[in-house]
Amino acid sequence: MARHVLDQTGHFGEWLQGRLGPNGPVALVSLSCPIPVLRATYLPGRGALRLQGAGLTAGRAQRFLQDLGCNLPGRVRLRPHVPAGQGRGVSTASLVALARLAGFAGPKSALARACLRAEGASDPLWHAQPEHLLWASRLGAGLQPVPALPRYEIVGGLWGRGQRTDPRDMRFPGIEDLVAQWRQARKLAEFAALASVSAERCLALRGPMNDPTALLAAQTGALGWVAAHTGSARGLVFAPGTVPHGLTAQMRAAGFRDVLTFRGGGAVAAQTDWNPRNN
Repeated sequence: MARHVLDQTGHFGEWLQGRLGPNGPVALVSLSCPIPVLRATYLPGRGALRLQGAGLTAGRAQRFLQDLGCNLPGRVRLRPHVPAGQGRGVSTASLVALARLAGFAGPKSALARACLRAEGASDPLWHAQPEHLLWASRLGAGLQPVPALPRYEIVGGLWGRGQRTDPRDMRFPGIEDLVAQWRQARKLAEFAALASVSAERCLALRGPMNDPTALLAAQTGALGWVAAHTGSARGLVFAPGTVPHGLTAQMRAAGFRDVLTFRGGGAVAAQTDWNPRNN
């Protein structure tokens, strides 16, 4: 039988993440990223699913597929391009890739419920435009629509140690005020400034305290910066075409690894200069 190969995208941290009130849910606005975080290879066969890679056991994968009413007999290999725990969505991407390989065509709400049961917290990777949604990651549900962002360019990378998401972890700063301002924002500079505040609040509460991203944003003229609120992904926000020359080398010198550039927002297709053979 023919082998099936697909590349699954993730995200690059969050524009916003925090609590909606002291007793409210953890909510986020995801930062979409067109760069694949893993490659899934499926060789159809007989018998139970045999799974390799991405830290996902065959039993957990089988239960996830059963929740979707799907079956995937044969062998699946999941090859992440980045380690788990970096804030790139590898865990959810693994599940979404399995659903795609199994031909799942049901409602997004069913996929969200299955991911939530498998992980306890999930990213809305199945949405075509997750940045248009305030998402409750521990509930697996959208809370409200939020404005579309203008076109932007992100130069980012991984800094510091990774941190896997614990679905029981509710220790995040409040962002009710930021969400209210986000809904009124229209210019990229406004969104970038709010994202910077969200990242700064998270670092002040959770650490690490020596993160160089804010200083780098100020030194390079970035409109602001974004961070994975659990994980090591960090990025500088620019209007398209305004990234200063030599920034990639400057970020590597500051301790960033796996540096990349991508674009999003507006009505243009996402673009990237990333090549998996170079990372």
